[in-house]
Amino acid sequence: MVNMQVIMDYLLALGRNNNREWYHANKEAYKQANAEFEGLLQALILEIGKFDGSIIHNVPKDLTFKLVRDTRFSHDKSPYNPAFRAHIASAGKLPVPVGYYLMIKPGDQSFLGGGLFADMFKNATAMMRDYIVQNGAEWEEVIHAPEFEKYFTVKGTALKNVPAGYDKEHPQAEYLKFKSWYLEYPIRDEELQDAEAFLAKAADLFRIMKPFNDYLNKALEGFQMPTR
Repeated sequence: MVNMQVIMDYLLALGRNNNREWYHANKEAYKQANAEFEGLLQALILEIGKFDGSIIHNVPKDLTFKLVRDTRFSHDKSPYNPAFRAHIASAGKLPVPVGYYLMIKPGDQSFLGGGLFADMFKNATAMMRDYIVQNGAEWEEVIHAPEFEKYFTVKGTALKNVPAGYDKEHPQAEYLKFKSWYLEYPIRDEELQDAEAFLAKAADLFRIMKPFNDYLNKALEGFQMPTR
């Protein structure tokens, strides 16, 4: 079974020694922790695969994000983000199609997520708004399903007003202000101690999240990632 302690110990140590010298001197510890994280992802892929076959072909190492931070526009110049992160979706870790997001970060900062986190893709935002306009009743059904409401509230970057071209009186006007639509479920450090219990919980929450992801993916069908 996955050794969660190896993952947490490494991330805690990196958090305390957030510099390139320490990182390069402790490459072995990184490799061990990363291998455990990939093992966790493999187990998670198999669990999610029981209710969403579209993600089963994924290879864990293709779903993870680097620890290196982009510090160009940040006051915090520490070079690393002491967190293991992954996005499990039908097309891998790309933001669209949306899928199941996992971040493990000590200090009770871990979370399970879903939906569209990126708000810089104007086309994706427009496609999503247009779909909500046409399919408002289905949207309400998804976000007000009792099991869903028990764990999730839709979050996202939002404008102050309904954007031009959309009806201010639309029943879903509040959600038309959004530029991204995502879910976050916080995970405390103690919940990560038992890998098996955490896996069961994560898989169950991702199952509850699936209708939300499905709705977004129908809205985003045909979306093309911008080319550089």
